[in-house]
Amino acid sequence: MGFQLQPYGIQSMLKEGHRHLSGLEEAVVKNINACQELSAITRTSLGPNGMNKMVINHLDKLFVTNDAATIVNELEVQHPAAKILVLAGKAQQEEIGDGANLTISFAGELLRNAEELIRMGLHPSEIISGYTKAINKTIEILDRLVENGSGTMDVRNKEEVISRMRAAVASKQFGQEDRLCSLIAEACIQVCPNNPANFNVDNVRVAKLVGGGLHDSTVVCGMVLKSDAVGSIKRLEKAKVAVFASGVDTSATETKGTVLIHSAEQLENYSKTEEAKIEELIKSVADSGARVIVSGGAVGEMALHFCERYKLMVLKISSKFELRRFCRTTGAVALLKLSRPNPDDLGYVDSVSVEEIGGSRVTIVRNEEGGNTVATVVLRGSTDSILDDLERAVDDGAMCRDSRIVPGAAASEIELARQLKEFSFKETGLDQYAIAKFAESFEMIPKTLAENAGLNAMEIISSLYAEHASGNFRVGIDLEEGVCKDVSTMTVWDLHLTKFFALKNAADAACTVLRVDQIIMAKPAGGPKRDPPAGMDED
Repeated sequence: MGFQLQPYGIQSMLKEGHRHLSGLEEAVVKNINACQELSAITRTSLGPNGMNKMVINHLDKLFVTNDAATIVNELEVQHPAAKILVLAGKAQQEEIGDGANLTISFAGELLRNAEELIRMGLHPSEIISGYTKAINKTIEILDRLVENGSGTMDVRNKEEVISRMRAAVASKQFGQEDRLCSLIAEACIQVCPNNPANFNVDNVRVAKLVGGGLHDSTVVCGMVLKSDAVGSIKRLEKAKVAVFASGVDTSATETKGTVLIHSAEQLENYSKTEEAKIEELIKSVADSGARVIVSGGAVGEMALHFCERYKLMVLKISSKFELRRFCRTTGAVALLKLSRPNPDDLGYVDSVSVEEIGGSRVTIVRNEEGGNTVATVVLRGSTDSILDDLERAVDDGAMCRDSRIVPGAAASEIELARQLKEFSFKETGLDQYAIAKFAESFEMIPKTLAENAGLNAMEIISSLYAEHASGNFRVGIDLEEGVCKDVSTMTVWDLHLTKFFALKNAADAACTVLRVDQIIMAKPAGGPKRDPPAGMDED
């Protein structure tokens, strides 16, 4: 009889196959290492000279981008602690649209410094207490760095709008930010309502067409549909529009029915009545004054025949989100079934035309006079991955909401580091070491910017500190010339909101990871992996 050792301690409590890690070395330090690995990936993509990453996801889709949010999204990170950083980056991207890289890289740097403090003998709770004091002080200092007079801005002034979004766009598309910002600003100003607080980012659309270059990109007041018109009428000016959500065709009845036909005349009459019914419906639409029919579903052969006869232009939009936007652009009401629309249900367009751009036929719906609510940036580029990257830059630029600005080009970070270091000397107790390390973490940003641009990081950081110590808090790095310059001469400004949330999210994520002292993982369930719930389509 074999002697079997009974499990004891936590083994006896949990199912077999579980994993249990505890203590500083096993749990805390391993978590910190995992987060550092993730931030090391995104860090080289920080700033305008950031390198691109080539990511191939589980569906074999290729991404070539330096947008940290896209990179970490597609990496499918498994480690539970690194996932916390991914979630912080995602929150930043969804809320502000820019600064996801700063969030993840800064959180990784905070954790790296926390590991040094742990090795020195500090307890994680003392580090968390110091980090919390430091982030509160940072927010206080950041408010003092806001440029005077930047709290108010004229949202209709293109120059002012461009200056606010320039940093977000330049970090994705360095060297092309002037052209891109001009397009985005034009689109945003067109759709900006009388009260700018009600601005909806969804109203700035992007249409990506392969071919040409960025200089061929334009802004259209209205929508660009990536499909041809269904019938032979390809162009109309100043027309009324009727939108039918369910399609333009004979509708089958809900109940099943049987029709007995005894003779050829009856058969002929039966098909004639169907024809007459469709003609009557199409004629009623034409009589209501509509000259464009938009269908959300299939367009029947016979219905199309009568639309041609009554000189109606037919468009088909299969995506329901796109159909809703079309209704918003034209002011039409989507009707459920094919019937005569009321005058209130009709929309209006200045022009609908099918044009050929770069070999693909697109339908351009312009609505310039009727209080336009949707604008489309038509992007041109040589490959799909370039277009995807341009689209991300446009989305990030359109998300910029707050108008208050702080000095960019790492000027704010060095000033924060300098003032926090001074603050740490005034603190007594063990918190001061954590606050000093928090201040040191800010040096990662100028260091990374300089390294990514191929400059000597130590030289740049020391000259930045020297300038800031003498009171020039607006001095940052000029990456093109490799020297330190006043940012107001380079017009490199960062949004206060982006910095505020990025630093706050990073500090929160770092503290969350440091608070963990045990990891208990149950045995993964067997059987086939369940598919994640189906998401919405890309619109």
